[in-house]
Amino acid sequence: MRDLSKISYKWKVSYEEKINSSVDSLWVLISSPSNLELFHPFCKSNKIIKWPGENSIDELIYLNGLTFIRKFKSWDIKKGYSLLIGEKDKEQSYVVWEITKKNKSIHLKITVYPYFLQNLPKIISFFPYKFIVIPALELYLKSVIGGINHYLKTKKT
Repeated sequence: MRDLSKISYKWKVSYEEKINSSVDSLWVLISSPSNLELFHPFCKSNKIIKWPGENSIDELIYLNGLTFIRKFKSWDIKKGYSLLIGEKDKEQSYVVWEITKKNKSIHLKITVYPYFLQNLPKIISFFPYKFIVIPALELYLKSVIGGINHYLKTKKT
């Protein structure tokens, strides 16, 4: 994954869940073009600009009309990838998707390093992060990984 030493994000939010499939099936799903349309519960469309691999770019349009661009920074086959996501020409959050094996189980962990309030001192940004941003992002990530598990089980969006 990408070296975070050059990124100055203060906060991160992670969610990890057991995935009921093989590493191969999970990787095929999350690395396929327009993959978010298959499992992301808030995705209206996921248009490919450049695909696949490192330096991939796609556009995510949410159900509420918000449009984000994802720019992939690393791409490790069957292990995961990292990307920057945000509105075009605006602040970007850093996101890492990691596939791991634990006790013969497959797990997917998504970690978001949000850009929100990054310019404020930690003492000021602590409470908004602790009580608003972290709970909201954890629920969001749980929904995304839940969508992945649902799709892998049913092959239905």
